[in-house]
Amino acid sequence: MTPLLEVHDLNMSYPVGRKGLFGTRMMQVLRDVSLSVAPGEVLGLVGESGSGKSTIGKAVLRLIDAQSAGMVFAGHDLNTIPAARLRSLRKDMQIIFQDPFASLDPRKTIRAVLSEALDTHRLHPGPARATRLTALMEMVGLNPSFLDRLPHEFSGGQRQRIGIARALAVEPKFIVCDEAVSALDVSIQAQVLNLLADLRVSQGISLLFISHDLSVVRYISDRIMVLYLGRVMEVGPADDVHFTPRHPYTAALVSAEPSLKHTPQRIRLTGEIPSPLTPPSGCVFRSRCPYALPACANEIPKLRPAGKSRLKACIRDDIL
Repeated sequence: MTPLLEVHDLNMSYPVGRKGLFGTRMMQVLRDVSLSVAPGEVLGLVGESGSGKSTIGKAVLRLIDAQSAGMVFAGHDLNTIPAARLRSLRKDMQIIFQDPFASLDPRKTIRAVLSEALDTHRLHPGPARATRLTALMEMVGLNPSFLDRLPHEFSGGQRQRIGIARALAVEPKFIVCDEAVSALDVSIQAQVLNLLADLRVSQGISLLFISHDLSVVRYISDRIMVLYLGRVMEVGPADDVHFTPRHPYTAALVSAEPSLKHTPQRIRLTGEIPSPLTPPSGCVFRSRCPYALPACANEIPKLRPAGKSRLKACIRDDIL
């Protein structure tokens, strides 16, 4: 199956501080990240804060400019597409933000919020507008009578449902869910996850689901990509990555979950994730890895096969 989204060797750097005698200091936050998302698939991105997850989401939507050897969406090269064509293509690429309240204009009613998206792409004009807005509210489990209320009149879970409705308004093919449930209570998280899972099937959309919580990512994803300090550590089917991790960092994330019955080996990480300004040489995870060898300081591990449909970036085969 031809991927809906395909990214090769994505890199991203930010300038840090003022320009000095030897130029501007650069902080690299993504390093040679490659990924693909098939039509109707959910790819989960998981990792600690600072791993580069949200930067990937913004880069594939062209909300920020990154360096990539290739970034293709629905047959269009996102690196070379003209600005006018990119604006038209944005209808097919939407995002759901982490903070449902901050992402909504507090002065606009929900009717105005949803209509703004439709107006931008000239969709459902005239009498068809009311029908579409009603359908969107029902699609996300909200009463259409709420359309004339303001965002502050809703709970956090309801506001996130409105954010989902806004993303769905233009009938996209692909949605980036950037920590879309992390600001919600656990019980509300489950409701929103179930809603996204149902919409993924009923609307035939693909999701790039970003979270720091591996169990949340596993619940909704078909495949999982594990990131650490801007590099991919492991990729594979969701259940395989969660229950039989092949990389020490993935195993450490599993170990951090409340239930450890399925964990083959408990791994506790010490210290914080290093700064992208001063990453460790060789394998970026070696400074916190309990299995690190002297060779790990000199060699940057490439992604390589680690079982059926699995890839890992580790030079060792004798662990996990």
